[in-house]
Amino acid sequence: MAIVAAAVASAASTALSSLQLSRPSSLTRTRCHLRTITSSLSSSPSHPSATEFNITFAPTKLKTPKPKPALEPNFSDDLGRQLFIPWIVRDENGNLTLQTTPPARLLHELANAKTQSTKKKKESSSKAAAAASEPKHSKAARRFYNQNFRDPPQRLSKVLASAGVASRRSCEELIFEGQVTVNGAVCNTPQTRVDPARDVIYVNGNRLPKKLPPKVYLALNKPKGYICSSGEKETKPVMSLFEDYLKSWDKRNPGQLKPRLFTVGRLDVATTGLIIVTNDGEFAQKLSHPSSKLSKEYIATIDGVVNKRHLIAISEGTVIDGIHCTPDSVELLPQQPDISRPRLRIVVHEGRNHEVRELVKNAGLEIHSLKRVRIGGFRLPSDLALGKHIEMKQSNLRALGLKS
Repeated sequence: MAIVAAAVASAASTALSSLQLSRPSSLTRTRCHLRTITSSLSSSPSHPSATEFNITFAPTKLKTPKPKPALEPNFSDDLGRQLFIPWIVRDENGNLTLQTTPPARLLHELANAKTQSTKKKKESSSKAAAAASEPKHSKAARRFYNQNFRDPPQRLSKVLASAGVASRRSCEELIFEGQVTVNGAVCNTPQTRVDPARDVIYVNGNRLPKKLPPKVYLALNKPKGYICSSGEKETKPVMSLFEDYLKSWDKRNPGQLKPRLFTVGRLDVATTGLIIVTNDGEFAQKLSHPSSKLSKEYIATIDGVVNKRHLIAISEGTVIDGIHCTPDSVELLPQQPDISRPRLRIVVHEGRNHEVRELVKNAGLEIHSLKRVRIGGFRLPSDLALGKHIEMKQSNLRALGLKS
């Protein structure tokens, strides 16, 4: 057995040394095939049988190409040969055919998909820009604001008076005379509804501004000797007390028209105290109308002595202009050391002309001075000097009956 093993080893070494390797042709080389060498060993005279050896070699190592970026797919094998993707397409006759290029219908769909994506991006960007330009508030909020806070169309005469053209009656005369045009046409009806922000209004050739002056509410401590109307020239009008206020209007409110001010109700020449001055006609009408039933408090200083019978007579009321008027309350105020004359606190709500004076006169008393100190829930500030005024706050307006 040792002799046989030695013979086999010597034969193998002889075969390996005499073996000549030849490089296979590139046409027959493949990635997956292995070269096989078959060697036959001649048997010795003592061993007549032949022995075959199958020797398999690993494939030669090729230089691996550097991987390409993921964005550029590799359509070749390791040997550099081009690979083709088969496309099975149904032709016009309905038969299935094999081709190396994608069908034309697919190419067209891909092209259309790209253009649609760009269009969608443009549309989305335009929608975003439109959304950014839209107002912050919703439609419901804007509708609520327009219905509750925006001024509706108003009468032409009222618009002219609010713009400071003239008084309401003077504006009506201008309209009747044909000196007012609305949107290029002469308007002779003071009740015509107009909107200064949209309608073009001319008065004597001068265009009315689109924006009306802001609403102004002032509380004045009226002094004695001033009247609330401007018809009589021999007396001083109350509006003369607001000359400095109107002169400084442009500095305090640049770019806005000066308001045309008027008093809410009236106080006679000899009566002092609280009176409201505004340019809001609706507010003035609401306060001065008897249906408002706003109570008004007066302090009457009496010449002489006041007895209980005088208080009873005042509380029973009197007839004024055919209507029996009675006060809400009558009270004799305590005596003060610096005031020798007795004082009465009288509260009325009807607001008839000279109502308080007539009540005191009917009781057999004579008024030395009369002062109004309260209207509704708003009381004249104690530190407000005669002839001075203050701007009223929203809380004061609500006390007078204005909602906002």
